[in-house]
Amino acid sequence: MRIIGGRLKGLRIQAPQKLPVRPTTDLAKEALFNILNNEFDFEAIRVLDLFSGTGNITLEFASRSVPDITSVDRYKGCILFLKSMLEKYDLKHVKTVQSDVFKFLEMKNEPYDIVFADPPYDLPQLNLIPEKVFERNLINPGGYLIVEHPSMKKLDHPCFKEQRVYGSSSFSFFSPE
Repeated sequence: MRIIGGRLKGLRIQAPQKLPVRPTTDLAKEALFNILNNEFDFEAIRVLDLFSGTGNITLEFASRSVPDITSVDRYKGCILFLKSMLEKYDLKHVKTVQSDVFKFLEMKNEPYDIVFADPPYDLPQLNLIPEKVFERNLINPGGYLIVEHPSMKKLDHPCFKEQRVYGSSSFSFFSPE
């Protein structure tokens, strides 16, 4: 994994082997950030990274000077690794939360510009993610929920906008508008 843009561009991330993660590929991440770069002023948005794992996406947003990022994962090892990276690279504008994502969503009521979710591909509640996010009004007008999932899986929700396919992984975009 590497950071593809911003002040940490080129940084290689070596996460511990024992973490239960499947990081977003560099190719898919680069395509995603090309889309987002044309839609958002990164220095003026709030981001929520769900199922953050190694923090690959969180670190990409932080490298691009997003001022308010919350990163959520239930695994202590993932949170500890991300905290070490945040400290090492002096990224003080990121909040980490060790929690079950669905429990976390039940407690939130403040909106974000981007909510990114990269759940385990075999997560039985995958289809509940858009439902919970929009039920809690967690997306600002003009914002996106982006869910990474297997390309063979289709997510259905009234706020679905499009699916972008990158090999065996896809990003489904949802927006309140």
